[in-house]
Amino acid sequence: MTTASAAPAPSATTAPAAAQPLLHQRGAEIQHFGTVKQLPIALSHDARMYACQRLNRLLADTQMLYGLYKKHHWLMRGATFHQLHLLLDQHATAQLAVVDALAERVQSLGGVAVGDPRHAAEITSIPRPPNGVEEVPAMLSRLLEAHETILGDARDAARKVAEQGDDGSNDMIVSEVIRTGETQAWFLAEHLVDTPLTQVSRTAPAHPEDGAARG
Repeated sequence: MTTASAAPAPSATTAPAAAQPLLHQRGAEIQHFGTVKQLPIALSHDARMYACQRLNRLLADTQMLYGLYKKHHWLMRGATFHQLHLLLDQHATAQLAVVDALAERVQSLGGVAVGDPRHAAEITSIPRPPNGVEEVPAMLSRLLEAHETILGDARDAARKVAEQGDDGSNDMIVSEVIRTGETQAWFLAEHLVDTPLTQVSRTAPAHPEDGAARG
């Protein structure tokens, strides 16, 4: 007949139970996505609910835009590699700050921010790029199209949340999403201008002042 062996005594190298992290814990959701809790901020439930829906859509798209910037930053090619490699990383850093601002605004309204990239991918309107490497002009065009999608949605969202009295969300969307996006789109678009680098493409028209200056 066998008997159960006693548990080994703690060794000198084993931390006491009070110091041991409680690992592998799981729990039930305490607030579901798509709901808002009541907060004393003098803004109606319906206004907060609507704002959270619009902000989460912008948040999902902005997370995808951030991912595109990092992807193209890593995969950049060609003669403009250095400047675009650095520029796209700067833009990515700025978009990551926008992601944080959007998520915290959702939370401050009592909602639940889209926090998992896999969840964001389910609700984004930004098309998925190929897994491989595109040509550089295609990379920049893809980023510009993502910006335009986000800016269009942001302008509409800013107007409509303001109509519901949510000045805070309006201000955040305009100052963070729209202004950042407009500036970044400008910088990207200028890289797609087909301009000569070392020689003018045609003879410039003569100016009367040129002859006077020579005389």
